[in-house]
Amino acid sequence: MGTALIYDEEMTKYKLLWVDPACKIEVPERLTVSHEALVQSGLADRCISVPVRKATDSDILRVHSEEYLEGVKKTPYMTLEDLKEFTLQYGDVYFHQNIYHCAELAAGAALQLVDSVMTGQVRNGMALVRPPGHHSMRSAANGFCVFNNVAIAAQYAKQQYGVKRVLIVDWDVHHGQGVQYCFEDDPSVLYFSWHRYEHQNFWPKLRDSDFDSVGKEKGAGFNINVPWNKTKMQNSDYLSVFCHLLLPVAYEFCPDLVLVCAGFDSAIGDPEGEMCATPDIFAHLTHLLMNLAGGKVCAVLEGGYNLTSLAQSVCQTVQTLLGDPAPRPANLQGPCRSALESLHCARSTHRQYWPCLKHAADLPTSDISTKRFKLAEEKEDSDKEIVWPEPDKRFAPAVRAAVVLPDGVACPDGCHPFTLSEDLDPLIVNKLKEKFLKGADDRETLSTLSRLIALVDQMEKNEVCSGLALVPAITMATMCVIQHAASAPKNRVLVVCVGDWNVPKFTEDGKTLVMQFSNKVSEERASRYYIPLHLKKGFRDVSGFMQAVTGLLLPLGYQYDPSLVVLVRMSDSGLCDSVWQQLTGLLQGLAQGHTLVLMQDNEKDCVGPTGSSLLGDPAPSLGPLLAPLSEDVESVEKLRDKLKAEWKLLQNTAQDTGKDAGDCS
Repeated sequence: MGTALIYDEEMTKYKLLWVDPACKIEVPERLTVSHEALVQSGLADRCISVPVRKATDSDILRVHSEEYLEGVKKTPYMTLEDLKEFTLQYGDVYFHQNIYHCAELAAGAALQLVDSVMTGQVRNGMALVRPPGHHSMRSAANGFCVFNNVAIAAQYAKQQYGVKRVLIVDWDVHHGQGVQYCFEDDPSVLYFSWHRYEHQNFWPKLRDSDFDSVGKEKGAGFNINVPWNKTKMQNSDYLSVFCHLLLPVAYEFCPDLVLVCAGFDSAIGDPEGEMCATPDIFAHLTHLLMNLAGGKVCAVLEGGYNLTSLAQSVCQTVQTLLGDPAPRPANLQGPCRSALESLHCARSTHRQYWPCLKHAADLPTSDISTKRFKLAEEKEDSDKEIVWPEPDKRFAPAVRAAVVLPDGVACPDGCHPFTLSEDLDPLIVNKLKEKFLKGADDRETLSTLSRLIALVDQMEKNEVCSGLALVPAITMATMCVIQHAASAPKNRVLVVCVGDWNVPKFTEDGKTLVMQFSNKVSEERASRYYIPLHLKKGFRDVSGFMQAVTGLLLPLGYQYDPSLVVLVRMSDSGLCDSVWQQLTGLLQGLAQGHTLVLMQDNEKDCVGPTGSSLLGDPAPSLGPLLAPLSEDVESVEKLRDKLKAEWKLLQNTAQDTGKDAGDCS
């Protein structure tokens, strides 16, 4: 279906006309460098260009007051002195004779993006807009923002298309108080924001930005704030909040549309954020949202004031929306202490509203996150230049998904039937015969194993992204793949098994990490590299299974950072297609998308849905989830407690031993 890109040079045609230190960073180049980077990288050509339209008065009045709109409408006719005086009514914003025109276009671009996605013209998209929007309120401009682009888009989607539930993810480094105030009593919009806060010492310095501001009346619980009380947050901190808070709640909420306030001042090098998260993390954050709402994801640019990291982060986001494999994650050492405190407080506060969080720990007794104090650590010299490596080039292999299927099983549309292009190395053939066939002359099994070995080799060379195989002997095929893939010195293999499998003993050398979801209690004790999870009701408890995926499997997978993911579906798994597709889709954020799915040859009905997921199609919605079984939650929590000392991304409470906030160097 494609990815929309919405951009118009008209939105660069305003700038600050007087001296204002607070506003000097909001410059037209923010837009031009972002678009130029997309053009130079070839990403713009791969997108579907959607023209901008102006938002109408009725569009703007969905969120803003008539009095405020009429005031902004007068700015094109004001003198410089009039503009200065008009600006003084509001905080940290400036006006220009052309800003009303640009603000109409910015809001209109967000609406065009919603139209394109909701009508099925595209699957997802990004709007590069200026001025940004998430700070503007019903009757006030604020923080460089004139009209609240994303809030207008959310109201429009609900009223124009009958969208029942909208998720707004605000990863800008500032709190989007305008969005919060717009929807604080509205349970049809779930607003999530992380933001630099520093115990209310960082702009916009609002008490309403802390973790205990949860919404009002019917909207209580639908406003989630994660305040960063220190700078230098890293990739691990961002991923931890997604895995342990946002994703569980988002799956329970089950949005029909995802809107992203895509502010990249939360990236490394930004003078406003002073964070250490590298641009590639936005590829992963984007990927983790793309199986929600049937893939309907609309990203709208907000902040971002380091022109280098801004352009890189925009490219990472758009490339992921286009479906390219995410890069290997970098520097995942576990969350810092301050991030754990904020995550703990947010989870504890929201456990009364979201069953997926009902097991969250009590609030810390020291009142760590609301206590006002002068920050003890000395600020580094703000003039110190921060240097980070340019993100690695991301390549989409020529073959997105290759399949190894028995005769008579149709190849799914878009997948590539995998055959041996040349004879396999005789040494490998002899090893296969010796290890797995025990001298038996089983040509069919030898052919299947040989093709699997060749497929793994092509995935390692990045000639093929992912694979799917129906095999007659799944245990043999799995062991063959694991042993071959792990034999290379730098390779690590993550094995995810769904169903009952007598897992053979693996060495604890870190070459393989096995996570098994089982109907039965494993006789093997959990260890660092073998992690069995027994689910009480098997896989019928969708809530419990997804909670284990987001809170256990994904943190483990991200920290382990495999070069290959082997996903094994045993014939007794009983997992429904929609959950299986969610699992398959989420795992493709690891190992540059190199995921090999192995299924028993009697699982023919699952070939189509699995192939669809490997091709990047969004998984079907699971529907709003019920509370997970308490027994399953206890199983997950016991494992997390057992493993969190070694697997730092499993930590989610202030009592866990996080590290100090990171150094960007």
